Amino acid sequence: MARRLISPAAACQGCGLVKAGFLGMVSPLHYQRLPPPSSKRGSSGNNYSSCRANLTKEGSHWTRTIPKPSLSLHSSKFLSKRTSCSVATELPPAATEGPEMDLPKEIFLKDYKKPDYLFDTVDLEFQLGDEKTIVTSKIGVSPGNEGTTSPLALHGRDLKLLSVKVNGTELKSDEYTVDPRHLTILTPPAAVFTLEIVTEIYPQLNTSLEGLYRSTGNFCTQCEAEGFRKITYFQDRPDVMAKYTCRIEGDKTLYPVLLSNGNLIKQGDLEGGKHYALWEDPFKKPCYLFALVAGQLECREDSFVTCSGRKVTLRIWTPAQDLPKTSHAMYSLKEAMKWDEEVFGLEYDLDLFNIVVVPDFNMGAMENKSLNVFQSRLVLASPEAATDGDYAAILGVIGHEYFHNWTGNRVTCRDWFQLTLKEGLTVFRDQEFSSDLGCRTVKRIADVSKLRSYQFPQDAGPMAHPIRPHSYIKVIILYVSGAEVVRMYKTMFGASGFRKGMDLYFQRHDGQAVTCEDFYAAMCDANNTQLPNFLQWYSQAGTPTVKVSSSYNESSKTFSLKFSQEVPPTPGQPLKEPMFIPVAVGLVDSTGKDMPLTTIYSDGMLQTLSNDGQPIFTTVLQFKKKEEEFIFNNVSERPVPSLLRGYSAPIRLDSDLTESDLYFLLANDSDEFNRWEAGQVLARKLMLSLVADFQQQKTLALNPKFVDGLRAILRSTILDKEFIAKAITLPGQGEIMDMMPVADPDAVHAVRTFIKKELAIQLKDDLLAAVSSNRSSEAYTFNHDSVARRALKNTCLAYLVSLNEPNVTELALNEYNSATNMTEQFAALAALSQNPGQVRDDALLDFYNKWQHDYLVVSKWFALQATSDIPGNVANVQKLLAHPAFDMRNPNKVYSLIGGFCGSPVSFHAKDGSGYKFLGEVVLQLDKINPQVASRMVSAFSRWRRYDETRQALAKAQLEMIISANGLSENVYEIASKSLAA
Repeated sequence: MARRLISPAAACQGCGLVKAGFLGMVSPLHYQRLPPPSSKRGSSGNNYSSCRANLTKEGSHWTRTIPKPSLSLHSSKFLSKRTSCSVATELPPAATEGPEMDLPKEIFLKDYKKPDYLFDTVDLEFQLGDEKTIVTSKIGVSPGNEGTTSPLALHGRDLKLLSVKVNGTELKSDEYTVDPRHLTILTPPAAVFTLEIVTEIYPQLNTSLEGLYRSTGNFCTQCEAEGFRKITYFQDRPDVMAKYTCRIEGDKTLYPVLLSNGNLIKQGDLEGGKHYALWEDPFKKPCYLFALVAGQLECREDSFVTCSGRKVTLRIWTPAQDLPKTSHAMYSLKEAMKWDEEVFGLEYDLDLFNIVVVPDFNMGAMENKSLNVFQSRLVLASPEAATDGDYAAILGVIGHEYFHNWTGNRVTCRDWFQLTLKEGLTVFRDQEFSSDLGCRTVKRIADVSKLRSYQFPQDAGPMAHPIRPHSYIKVIILYVSGAEVVRMYKTMFGASGFRKGMDLYFQRHDGQAVTCEDFYAAMCDANNTQLPNFLQWYSQAGTPTVKVSSSYNESSKTFSLKFSQEVPPTPGQPLKEPMFIPVAVGLVDSTGKDMPLTTIYSDGMLQTLSNDGQPIFTTVLQFKKKEEEFIFNNVSERPVPSLLRGYSAPIRLDSDLTESDLYFLLANDSDEFNRWEAGQVLARKLMLSLVADFQQQKTLALNPKFVDGLRAILRSTILDKEFIAKAITLPGQGEIMDMMPVADPDAVHAVRTFIKKELAIQLKDDLLAAVSSNRSSEAYTFNHDSVARRALKNTCLAYLVSLNEPNVTELALNEYNSATNMTEQFAALAALSQNPGQVRDDALLDFYNKWQHDYLVVSKWFALQATSDIPGNVANVQKLLAHPAFDMRNPNKVYSLIGGFCGSPVSFHAKDGSGYKFLGEVVLQLDKINPQVASRMVSAFSRWRRYDETRQALAKAQLEMIISANGLSENVYEIASKSLAA
C-alpha cells in the first residue's frame, strides 16, 4: 500500500506538491453544508461544456463574468469557471450529535495469539445494487488447534446480518451473538465445517472509503487494514490466509466491467439486464488483499513476457476519457516487472495483472493481488497536465504496488505490528527501482529529506513509536524509516549478500504470514553472520544522535574516530539501549582525493581491508556500543573524514568537522550525497545563527563564504543539474525549527526569506544565465537529463522572482505563458505566487481558468495556495473551502488544501491561533465523513509543546475541543489524546 502520507505536509506532497526548501514552491518530485455532487465527471472538452458556469472571484464570493483571454504583467481580471469535479457519490447523512464514545481499546503486541480457527477457502458472492448490496460468504473453516472448543468471533462493522448457517443449517438466535463490532458463533463444530453468512451493506453511503464503496458511480473496495469487516463478518486479521473465489452480479449497463482478484473463470448474462463474472485467486491471501471493482471503465492493454517465457496480459482500467493519460503508467509497470526479475529474480505468478484508477481513495494505491487500485494522481499523466514530480511518483508507486506481489502478498505480515515487514521492505525496493532508472544521488537526497521532514519530528513527539510498535489503537505506519532499516541490511551485507538473504526469505516463507524476526534470521543466516542488537531498530522509538570526534597522530600515522550514541527518551521508553549503527566512512586528503584504507583497529581487534587487491576508499564501521573508537592505520596526512556516506543509517550526526572542513567537502567529496550534506550542514548552522540574531533584533548579514560555495556549485559544468538544484536549495523551515529549543516559525520564516533574497541579489547573473541556458523548445520527455534541466531552471527562476522586481516578474510571466508542459508552467506560477499582489492573484486565476476541467491539476492549484507563506493566508484557505471545485469528501482535495495548509509553518502556527482554530473545526467535520483522513490532519497538532506558551495554549484548546466531541473516531482519538498527554 502506498501511503506516504505521514503528516499533513506529507499528504500535500502526495498531490505532487511539496515545499521545496527556501523556494516556497513545488518540488519535482467544509464549514458550510456540502454542495451536491455531480453525477459524472468529464475530463476535457465537450464533456464539460454543459456543466460549466462562468465565475469570477470577488472577495469570498464567485459571480458570473465574461472571459478575458490573456495573462500579462498588467492584466487585472480573468475568467473563472465552476468545475464539476466533485467525486463523492452520495451526500453523507446530516451531521448530528453522536452518542457518547466508548473508550477505544488499545491492542498490544505481547497479547498476540494464533487464531483458534483457520479459513481454508472463501467463496464470495456480491449482488450489486444502487440502494443496497447483498454479500454472501461461504467459508471453509478448520480448527487452528485440535480439539478447540472456543467460540468463533468474527469482526464486522456497519453490517445488516440477514442469515448465518453452519453446514447448511441456519443457526437459531441463541446459537450466536451480534454486537456493533462482532458476530460470535458460540459453539462451532469441532471438525472442519462450512460457515455461510449473508449480509446487507450500503456502499453508496460509505464516505469512509473503507470496505465496499461507490466512487463516481463505480463500486470499489479498500480493505487494508480493517476494511473487509465492513463487507462481511470475518476474522479480519492478516494471519488468516485462504484461497478465494468471487462471483459478482450487477446491471450490465451500469456496471459493464466486473473485476476481482486472480483469474476470470466464467462470465455471462443474467435475466433483467444483469450479468455476472466469476473470479478465482489460486494463491492464499489474507482478506485485506481482497478487491472488487465494478463500473463503466475502459482499459489500455499491453503484455509482458516473463523471464520463463510466460505472456502476462496487462490492463489499466479508467474512465474512457482518461485512457490517453495511462501510457506512462503502463511503461512504469513493464519496467518494474523487468527490474524485479533482473535484480531479485522475482517473476510475476499469474497471467493477468489489472490496475484500476479511482478518484476517491484514502491511500495512494493498494496492492490487492492482481488487482491494484490507484488514486488517479498516481496513474494519470500527460506532459500538459502533470509535472516531472508526478511522472516520478507514478513510476515509483506503480513499482511499489507491483513489488508487493512478493513482499506483502506471497509473504505477508503475521499481524499489523509487523507492517514494516512488508511496507518498509517494499518502499526500499521502490526506492532502489527509481534510483536505477534515474539519478541515485538525487533520489537518495529526496528520500533522506522526506525522512528528516516528516519522520524525525514524529520520532521526537508524542506519537513516537518503533517501526514495530508495542501497541496501537488504529494501525500506524512508518514507511520511510522502515525502508531505512532494510537499507542497513544491504549496507552491511552488500548487494549480493542482500540478494542471498531475500532468496532465503522467500524459500522459507512463501505463502506464510511472518514476523520481522523471520526476515532478520533469513538475512543473517544467508550471510552466516549475526548483527548484535540490530533488532533494537524494530523495538526502540526515537532517532539516535551520534557524536563523532577525530584526532590525527602524526608520528604513528594513525587517524582516530571516537563515536558516542544516545537515543532520546520517548513515550513509554525513558531508557534506551545502544543501537547497531553502520557508519560508511571515507578519508579525503588535502588534494580532495579519497585515501586508500588498509587496516582499522577497534575493540581489541585489527581488521585488514581488502577487495581482491583493489584499493578500498569507503568502509562500513559497525558501531554497536554506547562509545567506541576506530583507529585507521597508514594514514599519511591528516584527512578530512567523510562520515555517514550515502546516509548509511537514519541518525542525527553531530561531528567536530569545522566550517572549513565542510566547505572542503562541499567542493571535493567523491560521495555526492555527503557533498550535498556538507552544504546542508553549513546552511543549517547559518540559518540558526541568523535566527538568533533576528530574535535579538540584530542586523542580518550573509556569510560571503556561503555565497561563494553556492556560486561554485551553480557554475559547475561537471555536476548533475538536478544535483545542483538540490545543492542550492536551503533546508526547510520545519527542519530548522526542529533544531531549536523553542520553535519560532516567524523568525525562521523571516531568516529564510532574507537568505533567499540575498542569494538572489548576489547570484543574480548566474541565476539568469542558468534560466536562459536551460530553456528548451523540444517536445517534453521524461528522462533524467530533461528532468534535471527543468529542475535547475525552475529552482533558479524561483530565486529570481523572490526579488519582486519588474524585470524578473516579467521573465516569470513569459515563462508561464510560453510553457509547453505543466512542469515549467506550474513552476513559473509557483514562483509568481511567492509575492502577494495583483500579479499573483491574476496568475492564479488564469491558471484555474485554463485547468478547471482537470480535477488533478485543480488539486495542485489548491495546494499551491494552501502552502503559501503570504500574510493572512488562513483567511484565504478558509475561503477556498467554499470554492466550487473543493469537496471535503475527496481525500486528494483534502490533502491538497487542508494538508497543504498544515505544511506552512508560518500560517498554520499563526500567533493569533487562527490556523489552529481553522484546523480544529475542520477535523471535527472531516471525522464525520472520513476518520482516516481526519486523523492525518489532526496529527499536525502533535508537537504543540515545541512552541512558545501562547501558541501552546491556543493549540491545546483545540485538542481539548476535539477530544471532548461526542462520537469521535478511534483514529482521531488516538492521535489527539496522545498529543494532549505528552
